[in-house]
Amino acid sequence: MAALTMSEAPLAASLRQMIAVLQDERQALAALDADGLIGSARDKEALCDAIAAIGPDALDGETRVLAETARQLNEVNRRVRNLLAANVAARIEALGGGRRGLGHLPRATYAPARS
Repeated sequence: MAALTMSEAPLAASLRQMIAVLQDERQALAALDADGLIGSARDKEALCDAIAAIGPDALDGETRVLAETARQLNEVNRRVRNLLAANVAARIEALGGGRRGLGHLPRATYAPARS
């Protein structure tokens, strides 16, 4: 194994932490744990700031693999979030009867209250 430079060790550590946070996020998504998701979002943002401060020029073979693993986990979590959101949207639409089902009722719209 090649010797780590001063910037590579913190990068590898930050990427390992990111992978752990992304795994926690997946568990929070599966459990529909809102507090867990909020905590994961905060942790991911802080780690992204730490990683950005190090910069991409510090990547070596190990950190490239860690970065790719983190990217893949983030993509899986994004897809799960999108599926959950689509499921909720479909259920809400079903409650409202859809566009054709209860066409005689006005559709709910969300706009700021005017005073």
